[in-house]
Amino acid sequence: MKNKNVSYLTQAAMIAAIYVVLTIVFAPISFGEIQVRIAEMLTILPIFTPAAIPGLFVGCLIGNITGGAILPDIICGSIATLVGAAGTYALRNHHRALAVLPPILVNALVVPFVLRYAYGVVLPIPFLALTVGIGEIISCGILGNVLAAVLKKYSGKIFVSQRV
Repeated sequence: MKNKNVSYLTQAAMIAAIYVVLTIVFAPISFGEIQVRIAEMLTILPIFTPAAIPGLFVGCLIGNITGGAILPDIICGSIATLVGAAGTYALRNHHRALAVLPPILVNALVVPFVLRYAYGVVLPIPFLALTVGIGEIISCGILGNVLAAVLKKYSGKIFVSQRV
C-alpha cells in the first residue's frame, strides 16, 4: 500500500512538473484570447492513471501563477482543468475520442468568461469560446491523442497499476 501511495504521488508530481514546464516554455501561446496551451495535451493522461487528475490541477495552478495570470484565472482555469481531467478519467474505458471531450468543453465554456470578466477582453464570448475551443481541440484532441498513442505502447512500464 505504501509503495502505491508513493507511486501515485510521484506520478502526480511528475505530471504537474511537466505541465508547468510546457506552460512556461510555450507561454506566448498559452495565454490570451487566442491560445493553444500545449500543456493541455496532458489532459489525456487520466486514461492511464488517476494520479493525473491532481497532477494536472496542481500543474495548471502553478503554471498559471508562474505565467502571470490573475487570481480569477488562476482559480477558474485550474478548476476547469481539474473538472476536465476528472471527466477524462470517467470516460477512460470508452473511445479515446470521447475521453478528450471534457477538457475541451469545460475550457471552451469557462475560459471565455475569465477572459471577458477578469481580463476585460471586449471580444464576444461566443467568439472567445470558438478560439479557446479550437486551441483545446489542437492541444487536447490532436496532440493529446498523439501522446496517448505513443504512451499506450509503454503504459504498463510508465504507469504502474494502482488503486488509491
